[in-house]
Amino acid sequence: MDPRVSSSPLSLKLVSYQGSATGPKLIVLGAVHGNETCGTKAIQRVIGEIDSGKLEIAAGQVTFVPIANPLAYRRGERAGERNLNRNLGPKDKPADFEDRVANWLCPLLARHDTLLDLHSTRAATKAFALVGPLDNTGVVEPFQHAERERALAKRLGVSRFVEGWLGTYAKGVARRAREAAAKGDRAQRPNADARYGVGTTEYMRSQGGYAITLECGQHDDPTSPKVAYRAIRNTLDFLGITGGPPPQPVEKYEALRIHEVVDRAHAADRFAREWSSFDRLKKGEAIATRNDGAVITAAADGWILFPDAKAEVGNEWFYLAEAVEKI
Repeated sequence: MDPRVSSSPLSLKLVSYQGSATGPKLIVLGAVHGNETCGTKAIQRVIGEIDSGKLEIAAGQVTFVPIANPLAYRRGERAGERNLNRNLGPKDKPADFEDRVANWLCPLLARHDTLLDLHSTRAATKAFALVGPLDNTGVVEPFQHAERERALAKRLGVSRFVEGWLGTYAKGVARRAREAAAKGDRAQRPNADARYGVGTTEYMRSQGGYAITLECGQHDDPTSPKVAYRAIRNTLDFLGITGGPPPQPVEKYEALRIHEVVDRAHAADRFAREWSSFDRLKKGEAIATRNDGAVITAAADGWILFPDAKAEVGNEWFYLAEAVEKI
């Protein structure tokens, strides 16, 4: 750990408001990734409205963290020393700046009931919300608040929803483990552990709460902070923290489930074209070509998500998604 970086006096700011009546405890995060500032701007706008008396916190509690990763934010980059939104959990021996943030952030998350984590995307795409699994008692992500979480998602002001992140990530981990065993490879890699897929929302669910990641649009799109602001206000109203009328759920929407992750196996692996998240795929369409000439094609109609042309060898290259009837 570089002491010039990790020992820098960067403080973590939170602003909390308590209503006079009992109610739920909401936490809202901005800038978990330092170059994703729409949430920070929206949070500051809402704080201004509360402080001026324009917006009343009537019940429960809301805590705002405008900048969850101050080192990355100061640099204007996605990460400080690593991605804060992976392998999130308390660390007995913090090894980097993000570990130190996690030791502050994780207990804070655990003290709340609901999390709204505000992000943005590198490529231009319309806003979408990532939701967790259906209720289950499984090993990967046991959960009991799917109905409430998805009811909130439908009131954020967006009309595209994606589920299946951690379950698909765990499938990728299992595949990597089988491949490594077949090769006799005992090297330990971060993405060979399902816990590496845990970010803020997954951690929140593990602590008994529910959570939504909202991707508000492209990083520099001037409408992204407006999407984030509307989502905060709608969440406060939906939870009854303010005295505002509860927002109506979106009636027409697009719902997708991530079902497969494909890794980059060689530096010469290449995409068939420049892909962006939510590009449609037709059955049999060429997605990419391996170093040995093998062509990866779509097994069925669907979508490509999170394509990374600069992915490191052995890491996630892209995800595949399919339509679901509803969230």
